[in-house]
Amino acid sequence: QVQLTESGGGLVQAGGSLRLSCTASGSIFIINAMGWYRQAPGKQRELVADIRSGGSTNYADSVKGRFTISRDNAKNTVYLQMSSLKPEDTAVYYCAVDLRLIGSYSYSEHWGRGTQVTVSS
Repeated sequence: QVQLTESGGGLVQAGGSLRLSCTASGSIFIINAMGWYRQAPGKQRELVADIRSGGSTNYADSVKGRFTISRDNAKNTVYLQMSSLKPEDTAVYYCAVDLRLIGSYSYSEHWGRGTQVTVSS
C-alpha cells in the first residue's frame, strides 16, 4: 500500500557531500514525521534526523552542523543533505515515514529498504 523509494547513496571521499532523497507513494492520506536512520556494521540503527509536518527538526549530535533535513510536502519527499562527511558516517541509511493510510484512523510507520553511504578516508 505504501512504497518508500530512496536514492542518492554512494561512495564519497571524506569532506565530500551527498544528498539522499526518499519519496513516499501509495494510498497515503497524510504524512506526519519523516526521517532518516542509519545502521553501521555491528552497530544498532540510530536516528540521524527527522522533520515533523510543521517543519520542526531534530538531529543526532554527531551530525549537527553538517547534515540538513528538509521535506517537500507536495511531493511526499524528504531529503538529507550531508556535508563534511566523515568515514564514521559510513552506514546504510534508511528512510522512515509516519503516516495515515486512506481509510485508516491511526498512524503507522513505514521504512525504506536502505541506501548505502560509504565515506573513504
